[in-house]
Amino acid sequence: MHSMFFRLGLPVIDLYENLMFDIDIRRQKPLPAGPKILVSNHPTTTDPFLILEIAPEPVRILIEERLFQVPLFGTYLRLAGHIPVLQSSGRSAYDTALQTLRERKSVALYPEGAISPTEGGIHRPRTGAARLALESGAPIVPIGVALDRARIRRIETKVRNEPALGTWYFHGPYAISVGSPMIFRGNVEDRELVESISQEIMERIASLEHESRLRLDARKSVKRSGAGLRTVIGEVIYE
Repeated sequence: MHSMFFRLGLPVIDLYENLMFDIDIRRQKPLPAGPKILVSNHPTTTDPFLILEIAPEPVRILIEERLFQVPLFGTYLRLAGHIPVLQSSGRSAYDTALQTLRERKSVALYPEGAISPTEGGIHRPRTGAARLALESGAPIVPIGVALDRARIRRIETKVRNEPALGTWYFHGPYAISVGSPMIFRGNVEDRELVESISQEIMERIASLEHESRLRLDARKSVKRSGAGLRTVIGEVIYE
């Protein structure tokens, strides 16, 4: 049932993306077959929708639980099978993600556990992605996202009658670099190993974010110079 609602929502998401975003996707290699763990930096609240452009199959995204309380929007997230992450404890979300991978389905998550700093850069990673990779054996697919930070809008709303600040990106360029799959093996109970893998994943994401930023800056430079520029929505280039 989750897959059905996921696919029903895709045409609406695709239409919005095509109308509002200039999405540039570059992949170092094709995505591996089977279950995988998509991991990315997290510059805005909009990211979970745009990350769906990466994979051809349904992906269950770990999303902050508060967004599931937003009328209509939250209902769709629930029906599409995305996974709520409680602020007090992420164990339930982790167990659901692990079970999803064991059922040979893919998941996506943001190792920072929060929106990236608005001035740029990334937060120190949490360990969930590394632990999922070790326990499931699924490959990590690192992703680096860059966008026009001047277009980010911080909007305060109310969820459960409490103020909630969203960091939204409604339109503009959105560059995505998809890295080569990363395979990890070892004991998930080895804390030093888990921390080391988490840092390695985050460093790879940061490198890919830098690649995306360079492409974005180059496109801006070409536009400022007045030279011709062909815009391709959903461009995929293997390097």
